[in-house]
Amino acid sequence: MPELTTLASPLDLGGVRIRNRVFLAPMSGITDEPFRQRAHAHGAGLVVSEMVASGELARGRAGCDLRIRHSGLPVHMVQLAGREAVHMAEGARIAAGEGADIIDINMGCPAKKVTGGYAGSALMRDLDHALSLVEAVVGAVEVPVTVKMRLGWDESALNAPMLARRAEQAGVKMVTVHGRTRCQFYQGKADWRAIARVKQAVSIPVVANGDVGSPEEAATILDQSGADAVMIGRAHYGAPWIAGSIAAGTSAHDIPQTSQALADYVVGHYEDMLSLYGIESGLRQARKHLGWYLDRHAAGVSTEQRKQILTSFEPAKVIAGLRGAFYDGVTSPELRSAA
Repeated sequence: MPELTTLASPLDLGGVRIRNRVFLAPMSGITDEPFRQRAHAHGAGLVVSEMVASGELARGRAGCDLRIRHSGLPVHMVQLAGREAVHMAEGARIAAGEGADIIDINMGCPAKKVTGGYAGSALMRDLDHALSLVEAVVGAVEVPVTVKMRLGWDESALNAPMLARRAEQAGVKMVTVHGRTRCQFYQGKADWRAIARVKQAVSIPVVANGDVGSPEEAATILDQSGADAVMIGRAHYGAPWIAGSIAAGTSAHDIPQTSQALADYVVGHYEDMLSLYGIESGLRQARKHLGWYLDRHAAGVSTEQRKQILTSFEPAKVIAGLRGAFYDGVTSPELRSAA
């Protein structure tokens, strides 16, 4: 099994230096600027923006600017989705103009609202069309272009190795593979060994993704896939420090160590989201994060207290509720042992 020191080593991507090989996955509605800044501060090697619809970005739709704006991190990576080459190219130019160091093309999202528009993982059903998008983006910008994909649309069409090979030939510098098909969504267990077929098909770096949440799982996915790096998504719910912890080789690295520290951390995240989105939108956007923090670290909080936190329209009441919850309801094993 690979040593975890492998994950701590840097990676060069078309001249862009990535500090380690444990990445935060792009997650729509989750990996916004406050979340990415936290994951980076905890040591994630690379953080990726939420998926941005290229057509909406090209048309200047409100809100897209928040998804692509530079947050001051050393490497700014923007993920684009779409099915029209002209929009993908224009979206890439806009993102690069805003300071994007890397452009990622989404060919892995399984959501019906995305695949229904023949974007995301639906592109794996038509590789010629998928490659036309790759070529358009590569031709539009000078920064490295990457692709995130699944194993295929379903078990009868496991064409990720072919897509990766053709993407490399078109100029893509790295591919990320989630070890499930689109039709699996997030059911069952990710097939880490299947990612090895993609690694064998290309000479560019391959990133393995799916069901990783601990240093042991990260080492195993590298062993089974032969990949060069690991990307982690849902394990970050309520724990923006996961990628950094795994890069450091420990599940307890750099987490808030006391109930008060955790309360301060969550309140800070909440306030940053209100600052980014404004009070009205920020209240709604933050609720899922607050729910995950409570689920993960304060499951002992009362039903009434939880309801107040997640439904209140008054930030002061939410903050007071959070402080009460994390002082009184902490059940996180890490925090109990640190107390």
